[in-house]
Amino acid sequence: MLLPLARRLLRGPPRRRLLHTGPPAGPGVLACRLASRAVVRFRGPEAARFLNSLLTNDLLSHAPSSEPARYAPTPNVPARAPPPVYAALLTPQGRFLYDLVLYRPAPRSQMLDRTGSAPETGEKPGGAEEEEGEVLADVDAAEVDDLLACFKRYRLRSKVEIDNVSEEFLCWQRFGTDVAHAAPSTQEPEAQSIGWGQGTDHAAESSAQGNGHGWQWLKDPRLDILGYRGIFPADTIPPLVEADKEADERHYLLWRIENGVAEGSTEIPKGEAIPLEYNFAGLNAISFEKGCYIGQELIARTHHRGVIRKRLIPLKFVDENDKEVEQAVAPGSDVVDEVSGKKVGTVSTALGSRGMGLLRLDEALKQNSSLAISDNRDVRVRAIKPDWWPVEWTQVVEQQSAAA
Repeated sequence: MLLPLARRLLRGPPRRRLLHTGPPAGPGVLACRLASRAVVRFRGPEAARFLNSLLTNDLLSHAPSSEPARYAPTPNVPARAPPPVYAALLTPQGRFLYDLVLYRPAPRSQMLDRTGSAPETGEKPGGAEEEEGEVLADVDAAEVDDLLACFKRYRLRSKVEIDNVSEEFLCWQRFGTDVAHAAPSTQEPEAQSIGWGQGTDHAAESSAQGNGHGWQWLKDPRLDILGYRGIFPADTIPPLVEADKEADERHYLLWRIENGVAEGSTEIPKGEAIPLEYNFAGLNAISFEKGCYIGQELIARTHHRGVIRKRLIPLKFVDENDKEVEQAVAPGSDVVDEVSGKKVGTVSTALGSRGMGLLRLDEALKQNSSLAISDNRDVRVRAIKPDWWPVEWTQVVEQQSAAA
């Protein structure tokens, strides 16, 4: 079921298609088009290596999925789809610039023929188009022009074409309590439940996972709780998205806020944010084994030092009676300790009675903490440690709190 705040946000402005404005027909399952994300294409024989040399994650080491082939595959859906990769581009000083979710379309040799028969293992590529190579990325739509200019400055003599293809493709997210999972499979759970009795209709399962053009839902590379993500042609509706199931993007924003996951330069200050403080390591955005990339020195030094004293953390805004208060906090508001008056951190994102903020963990998570908004002391702040956080992130803080 959706959280109470999510239910109160279900009334949204009309869009091009009828949006999901009432309680979801399938509890805890929502899908939305992400207008906040644009789609950029990197194309050329050196596209993957070009990106790998710049970004925080290792794009070359992510092998295609070893998931077994389905019984009745959908034509043009790859037999083994490469998983998407989450990464960031940093300044030379190691500060955040842009985040990207990268998708490497399977080569034509991995696509199925018209009969639906999977190609033989090891089949060679079938033409110059396939050898060319292509990487699609969903990026912050508000920063897409600056992002394109930045990558083109780094291109130099690399054989890579970089284009904004947002008119051709859209980014979608499918999320919710019934979509979140812990299984290693990249299949959408609803697709696995189609069939008679306890059996599985593999033909229907395949059709639900992808469509005839080879586009499909893929497991979000950051966290299981975020569900599935995908890039789809702008003139098509993704599989498993019915007319009455498309939701306003605010639902996805609220879902991310409650799980402490920031996205884009609006929520992650461009040129200022330190990626490890915004939990990029826990979101699978950083490889500590790959070779050099821009800004690596600060990331490696901070990581090996072992202690991150400030982190982005979910927040709840309440009154003196511990009742949630909505629309009372703006991004950029300072969070202070009511007793000492010292600044603990800053709210980076706010929606209704929820938000995210970069706070000092020793103050935010200590027992009996008393936090408030500096310019409105009537609004109390409750910091909430996400379930997905690794234990070691808070061990030092908890030991210090226990000793005190």
